[in-house]
Amino acid sequence: MPVHNLFEYHNSRKIFNHDILSCTHEDVAGNHLYSGRALGLTGPDDLIQIHPFLKREWEAITGHYDRIGLPYSNNVVWDVSLNRLSDYPDFQESVFFFGPSENRVRGHRSWEQVVTHINNKNNFVALASHLRMDVPNTLCFHGKQWFAGIDHFPYPCYLKPSISVAGKGIHRCENPSELIKALAYFDEDVPLQVQEEIRTDIFLNLQYEAFDGGVEQLLVTEQVLEGFTHRGNRYPARCGPWGSVEPMAQWLWQKGIRGVFAFDVAVVEEIDGVRFMPIECNPRYNGASYPSEIARRMRIPRWIAKEFSGHYDRLADIDLSGIEFNSETHSGIILVNWGTVLIGKIGVLIAGTLTQQKQLEAALLARLQ
Repeated sequence: MPVHNLFEYHNSRKIFNHDILSCTHEDVAGNHLYSGRALGLTGPDDLIQIHPFLKREWEAITGHYDRIGLPYSNNVVWDVSLNRLSDYPDFQESVFFFGPSENRVRGHRSWEQVVTHINNKNNFVALASHLRMDVPNTLCFHGKQWFAGIDHFPYPCYLKPSISVAGKGIHRCENPSELIKALAYFDEDVPLQVQEEIRTDIFLNLQYEAFDGGVEQLLVTEQVLEGFTHRGNRYPARCGPWGSVEPMAQWLWQKGIRGVFAFDVAVVEEIDGVRFMPIECNPRYNGASYPSEIARRMRIPRWIAKEFSGHYDRLADIDLSGIEFNSETHSGIILVNWGTVLIGKIGVLIAGTLTQQKQLEAALLARLQ
């Protein structure tokens, strides 16, 4: 792995704009409230852009971070417009997703190009095959009008749009008739793929961070699933198969990707051994990135991160007494995605042993009712 000056990079002042609307649907409830979850990544000298709706929760979230000893920036710009990045040219940008809008403001053309390329799942499959990575059996199509041989597809399978965020638009199909029904949800010219179902309940998230001087392996978390639905992430994971994705990580860095990105990898146990099968690349921050960085900063060895719903819409009304994170015991609850409390949801990190995690989760659920 190339040598780079991590000290210089990690000690530069940053401006954080982790609003997600540049790459997600505006009409999904609460999407405009995610910018606050980057607060736990900031340092005192950084700047952070936060949606003005979250200003009312500032006293509650900073009080929580003060009590648990998590550093953060008090330098807030209550505006998530990407154009505000131009006001602070001396600050290195940290953004959720580096797409065309971000490139227009900050001008890293190669970064934007490689993100746009690999964010397309069909391009991911083609590159992974070229790099001889062990990806699932996947058929790629320019649009549904190109579909042929439906009876011969592997079933059950997943029909996916080639570009999606947070699993939106993905359909599980047991047979050809279900696949035909699922195709009706897509316009004619939407690129699609059909992928075999991977028979495992172990899916990993492998995070990297890329710098000018090289790419660094961060950590591996294990996805928490309820059926086919992703509910959160747990650390430590059962294994860390970096070799399954390292060729693509190096390729992305060479093509210009910077910042945090990650791979989803399935762990499949077969008679002749274990297969590590990359499913997709997220060329951006993802849900696991925020609790991972907070856990690293707080030196938390074991944790789980999940989202919870309740009837509260203000942080100050949620009672964390006795279950809030304690730095001496390395156990307790840390608020991560706190802005979504406005719609009755919060994303939290639960630190501790597996037994402690279950006890803390039960206590939190009882208080959210």
